[in-house]
Amino acid sequence: MRQVFEITDRQMIDQVLDRAEFGTLAICHDNRPYSLPINFVRVGDLLYFHGAKKGRKIEILKSNSLASFSVVEAFSMIQSYFSSDDNLACPATQFFKSIMIDGSITFIEDSNEKALALQKLMQKLQPEGRYRPLQEDSYKKAINATAVFRLNIETIRAKFKFGQHLDRDRFDMIIRHLEDRAQGVDLETIELMKSLHVV
Repeated sequence: MRQVFEITDRQMIDQVLDRAEFGTLAICHDNRPYSLPINFVRVGDLLYFHGAKKGRKIEILKSNSLASFSVVEAFSMIQSYFSSDDNLACPATQFFKSIMIDGSITFIEDSNEKALALQKLMQKLQPEGRYRPLQEDSYKKAINATAVFRLNIETIRAKFKFGQHLDRDRFDMIIRHLEDRAQGVDLETIELMKSLHVV
């Protein structure tokens, strides 16, 4: 990873994790990789997941608890002509934030920890509430039938790519094009570009 793109500020990393609705969990069995999109929630320095108690994912994790997890937050697509007048395709890119985490999986058996993890997941994905707390007895059967597991973080790396490495002329050219287009996340991308630019 180019050092200019590397982010080590844990608060910035946690903001990406807290905003993301899902990520990709990568696991391996018999030297064969398997990855899947999955909802998650961060609780302190742990990531929690849930799902059915049976299936390929569970079988693999029980035989090999090592896992990688990645989250990507996409920002503006940067057309090639946004930063160059040479009519080549090469400058085309996309700006983004990405988090890559390595660690090991632990299955949660304690009903209180399971309920807490599921409650936190609901608070993340349904912040308006309108459901009874998961600590209620009415959830016991459902919680018992659900697998809850956590990723114990061993290493975490973050890459935010927002043109930090570009010279001032190309950087300003991209900003002008984004201001003219002003669609989707373009204005947010401009603010991130300005806050992260180092050249």
